[in-house]
Amino acid sequence: MKKIVLTASFLALFGNFTKAQKLNATEKKIVDYINQQMPQTEQLLKKIVNINSGTMNTEGVREVGGILRKEFDEIGFKTEWISLPDSLNRAGHLVAERKGNQGKRVFLIGHLDTVFEKAMSFTPYTYLNDSTVTGQGVNDMKGGDIVLLAALKALHQNGLLENTSLTAYFTGDEESAGRPTSISRKDFIERAQKNEIALAFETAVNLNTVATARRGASGWKLNVKGVMGHSSTIFSQQAGYGAIYEAARILNEFREKLSTEKYLTFNPGLIMGGSEINNNNETIGKDNIISPRVMVSGDLRFLTETQKENARIKMKEIVAQSLNKTKAEIVFSDGIPAMEPTPQNEQLLAVVNKVSLDLGFGEVKAGDPGSRGAGDISYIAKYVACLDGLGASGKGAHAPGETMNIKEFPKLVQRTALLIYRLTR
Repeated sequence: MKKIVLTASFLALFGNFTKAQKLNATEKKIVDYINQQMPQTEQLLKKIVNINSGTMNTEGVREVGGILRKEFDEIGFKTEWISLPDSLNRAGHLVAERKGNQGKRVFLIGHLDTVFEKAMSFTPYTYLNDSTVTGQGVNDMKGGDIVLLAALKALHQNGLLENTSLTAYFTGDEESAGRPTSISRKDFIERAQKNEIALAFETAVNLNTVATARRGASGWKLNVKGVMGHSSTIFSQQAGYGAIYEAARILNEFREKLSTEKYLTFNPGLIMGGSEINNNNETIGKDNIISPRVMVSGDLRFLTETQKENARIKMKEIVAQSLNKTKAEIVFSDGIPAMEPTPQNEQLLAVVNKVSLDLGFGEVKAGDPGSRGAGDISYIAKYVACLDGLGASGKGAHAPGETMNIKEFPKLVQRTALLIYRLTR
């Protein structure tokens, strides 16, 4: 595993960024250009929002990717489409790169897909009032994609991308990654490892909050067996407690012994029990039969790998304490790793904060990692310094009526442009 080391040069670099500094003449030109271009920027956002690109709508995902690819081609990036095997049933990914040796090597993350599949009711790009727009994926994360692109356009217009090392990577299946992720995220991880810093443009809670950490997500399955028999014999020595009572005991002890731990959650999303569970996960049962089978599946979310492993140990211990005539087994599966909080991430936060203060936008703080799910940046967090939540601000992601704050939108573009400019000097 490649580990991040806080070298003296790394710390010195970030120290220079955070010293007293206002906007220089070049930075003022960047801001002016962004403001002048906002009508065109918003039109581009509207164009891609009005294309359905639910993860499973691979044609829609590719269409959005094609529009962004043309934009990156026009500002001097080398672009390519990363295809995935047909077995994964995913559209693939868009990559845009520039190679140089000036400043830090920066990996920029977006995604082309949304949670809104083609069969769902479509919400077009619409103004709700003078500060709020709605539309499918407008903040998660098409707004973030355009924040990133518009910032890079402003740097290009001012001749500031020459000799920089930037990789913009837009996955086509962030909302439902192709399995196995060892294939769907292989190229993503390999390219990220060639960089020093990763910036992700998932939804911003607001202009003054970014993410220095995100929880990881994994899965678990609980299988419980009991003795099948007449309901009148339940609790007896020969019949025992049955699989349903044993499953209830286990789930309740999970809640009692683990639910107060900060940043740790474990949700039983599906439970089935009865006298029979067939291969199609269909169950049959009767009120007067003691259930011999229960199956429960759920997720487990955590801030660090240590927290995840400790939780798994405790859950196994609880499962092993079987009621009479019952036996249970729990199996864990890995999903998306955690983006753990690190000193390097805090150093990046200091740079963003200084940019925001210089722009007159106020202080930027780290948000609560418990309020976010897992994201693509988590796959690479152990290799590079990371920040997320740099995209468009809004509310209601993953739900009908998702909104974006259109008044904060240009400010987020300005902040991103100056952040990339300072990191690549």
